[in-house]
Amino acid sequence: MMGHQKEERELFNYAVNLEKRVRSDHPLRRVAGLIDFKFVRAEVADCYGSNGHVSVDPEVIMKMMFLLFFDDVASERELMKIIAERLDYLWFLGYGLEDEIPDHSVLSKARARWGKEVFQRLFVGTIEQCVRAGLVDGRKLHVDSSLIEADASRESVIKGPPELIAALKRAYAATESKLGEGVTTPESYQAVNDRMMSKSDPDAAMVSRGRHDSRPRYHHHRAIDDQKGVITAVETTPGSVTENRKLLDLIDHHESNTGRAAEAVVGDHKYGTQDNFVACQERGLTTHLGDASKGQDHHKVHGIFAESAFVYDPRSNTYRCPAGEVLRPRRVHPVRHTMEYKA
Repeated sequence: MMGHQKEERELFNYAVNLEKRVRSDHPLRRVAGLIDFKFVRAEVADCYGSNGHVSVDPEVIMKMMFLLFFDDVASERELMKIIAERLDYLWFLGYGLEDEIPDHSVLSKARARWGKEVFQRLFVGTIEQCVRAGLVDGRKLHVDSSLIEADASRESVIKGPPELIAALKRAYAATESKLGEGVTTPESYQAVNDRMMSKSDPDAAMVSRGRHDSRPRYHHHRAIDDQKGVITAVETTPGSVTENRKLLDLIDHHESNTGRAAEAVVGDHKYGTQDNFVACQERGLTTHLGDASKGQDHHKVHGIFAESAFVYDPRSNTYRCPAGEVLRPRRVHPVRHTMEYKA
């Protein structure tokens, strides 16, 4: 049964008035004034029954999740420990000094109960409030991404023929389905490395970061509105899904979530592929993107050269690299459908 936090605040408790203890210019006061968290209750109403134990108010749960990221709290356990020590947190959550702080497990249980679709609606609902508050303009957006470490060690990675890896992934997907866990990998995704897989996190992809070793990672893609830096679109994919492949999706999600037509997009050279330039031009978008082909030049420092530095000989079907070595055909890549050349 869904609980409901009491609206009335305790004005006095041991002569402490929380309303007076939280300064007028506190950031959480601004958040409370601009974002109405009450919409959460309507979005999750179908996730609760009419009988049984009374839950923590979904509005309070959402505020707790917000505090995790707002103040970059290390963990959910840590958050629950410090709530009772922070008068501003108590005020923001609607708790009094004597109220019992729930166990950290209420957050993980809520995530499982609500599900992905509910969180997507909550995200869009928050953006809509930001638009109404004048925090989002919508016409100019920035795109960016981050590699995120998967909760899997390198020791969990197994290697094998593509057929074996594909069979193992199907087996793991079937197990997830039985357990009621949704598969996070998009249906359209094709693994770049079809010979490696993490046993503890099959959805992650083996990706290197700079000079660091390859590890199971995810890619977090996002669009940010130019006016106040509000994130308007997000998507998390396996780490091998590159930035350029998600540009148009982010633009579509940005426009859908904000209800505004984008006019300009800003991003680094990883987004500046020929296909993206053409697609943006066809949509009438002004592009401030780096050139992906020129962006490869900085790799020369590490001994990696741009494609234009290799000379192709059609008679022998070979390439000559900048170091003078002859590269001959080695194999056809089954996923990329490209020929691999090697000295």
